[in-house]
Amino acid sequence: MPTALLSVSDKSGLVPFARALVAAGWDLVSTGGTARALRDAELPVRDIAEVTQFPEMLDGRVKTLHPAVHGGLLARRDLPEHMAAIAEHQIAPIDLVCVNLYPFRETAARPGVQAEDVIENIDIGGPSMLRSAAKNFAAVWVVVDPADYDRVLAAIAEQTDDGTLRRMLAEKVYAHTAAYDSAIATWFAQQRGDRFPETLPVALTRKQTLRYGENPGQEAAFYLERAGDGLDGLVQRGGKALSFNNLLDLEGALLTSDPFADQPCCAIIKHTTPCGVAVGATALDAYRKALACDPVSAYGSVMSFTVPVDEAAAEAISSLFVECIVAPSFSDEAVEILGRKKNLRVLEGVARWPAGVLDFKRVRGGFLVQDRPPTSLGEGEWKVVTRRAPTAQERADLLFAWRAVSAVKSNAIVLARDGATIGIGAGQMSRVDASFLAVHKARSLGHDPAGSALGSDAFFPFRDSIDQVAAAGVTAVVQPGGSVRDPEVIAAADEKGIAMVFTAQRLFRH
Repeated sequence: MPTALLSVSDKSGLVPFARALVAAGWDLVSTGGTARALRDAELPVRDIAEVTQFPEMLDGRVKTLHPAVHGGLLARRDLPEHMAAIAEHQIAPIDLVCVNLYPFRETAARPGVQAEDVIENIDIGGPSMLRSAAKNFAAVWVVVDPADYDRVLAAIAEQTDDGTLRRMLAEKVYAHTAAYDSAIATWFAQQRGDRFPETLPVALTRKQTLRYGENPGQEAAFYLERAGDGLDGLVQRGGKALSFNNLLDLEGALLTSDPFADQPCCAIIKHTTPCGVAVGATALDAYRKALACDPVSAYGSVMSFTVPVDEAAAEAISSLFVECIVAPSFSDEAVEILGRKKNLRVLEGVARWPAGVLDFKRVRGGFLVQDRPPTSLGEGEWKVVTRRAPTAQERADLLFAWRAVSAVKSNAIVLARDGATIGIGAGQMSRVDASFLAVHKARSLGHDPAGSALGSDAFFPFRDSIDQVAAAGVTAVVQPGGSVRDPEVIAAADEKGIAMVFTAQRLFRH
C-alpha cells in the first residue's frame, strides 16, 4: 500500500484530495491540524508519531525531522542497498508528500505583529520534507500547490506519468522554498534597517506569459513580487490581454499621475513618458487639458486618471485611439462606452507600491538597485534665487511643472500653465536641446509659451537654455540647482526678468 504524508497550512482542497487517495488505496499519515481535519472528514489517518515512534515536541517545532520520515523519502527505489538500509531500520517508503508552509509572509505583513510571532512562522520541517521528496522525484510525488491536486490524482489513477510531471513538481518545490527563504531573509534585513543587504534575494511568481516582448521575436512574461500588489491590484474591465509594452506604459502613466493624487489629474503616456499632463475640476476637464498639450502624440497612448471616470469623460476619450486607460473606478456607463472599442484595455483600481520595496534596473551581469523615485513633491526646501520672486500664479504653475517633469525621461524640460503641460522636451542628450524641443512642441501645436512656467529635472549647466526660453516668453523656472555655473544661470534669469526657484532635489529618470 503506497503512503502519502499530508501536512498543510492551506487546507483548501485537502479533504477531496485525501479522499481520492484513500479511494485509490493509499495509506495517509499526517500531523497536527491536518490530521484533525482529515479525521473530522472521517478519513483514516495515522499520526506522524506512529511512524517516527517519537512524540511531537517543543510546541510542534520537532515532529517530522526524523530518519523515519527522511529515510522513507530519500531512499532510492532502484538501489538495493538503499532499500536494504531502510528495511534494516524498519523504515517504510513514503511515496507522496503534500506540504505547504507556515504563512510567514502573511504573518510578517500584519500591522503591529510581534517579531516573536513572525519567527514562529518560519517553517523548518515543511521545507525539509519538500526538499527531500523533490530530490527523490523519480520515486516520490511532491505537491506544494493545491492547484496541482487534480492533475496529480489523474496521473496516479491513469499511471501515465513517465517522470515528467514529477520532475516539474520537484522544480516547483525548489522555486517555492527559495521564495520562502527569500521572504525570511528580507524580513531579517528589514529588522536591521538594512535596505541593501550583502545578499539581496528576489523571488518572483509568473503572472502570465505575454505574446512577445518589446518587439515580435522577443519572448516575454510578467512576474510578480507578491500577488495583489502594484499592477496586479488592477481589475481589467474590458479589452484584450495586456501586452509587454502596455504594462510598461501603465507604469509610466501611474508614475506620472501619482504626484497629483490629491486632485483630478489625467496623464497621457507614449513610450513610458508623458505627452500631456493636466489637473482640472473633473476627469473630463483634466483629460481635455492634457490632450491639448499634444493631441498628435496622444494617438495610441495609455492614460491614467486619479479620479473616477464618468460617462462624460468616457465619451470624450472614445473619440481617440487609446491602448489602455487606468482609473480608480469607472461608472457603468463609462464601462459600456469604452467597451465599444474592443481593443481598449480598461483597468480599474489603485496600483500601490508595497511599503519598503526597491527599484531594479537590469544591466549586463546584474541589477542596479535603488529606492523608489519620490512621488511626494512639494515646496518644502524651495529657495528663490533671483531678484524677482514668482507670483502666486507662477508658483502654482511651478509646482505643477515640478511634479510633471518628474516622470519625463531625462534630459527633461516641461512648460506648464494653468495646471497643464503645454510643451514637453524629453530624452534629449543636452538640456538646451530639451529646452528647444519643449518650446518647439508648444508652438507647433498652437500653444504660446509666453507667460509659462518651466520645470527642469536637473540643473542647467550653462545659461544658454535660460536665454533660449526667455526669448520664448517663459517667466518662471524651477530647477534643482547645484551647478558650478549656478551664479551665471541666476544672472541670466535676472537679466531676463525670470523668477527662478531651486529645489535642491534632482529628478533624473533614465
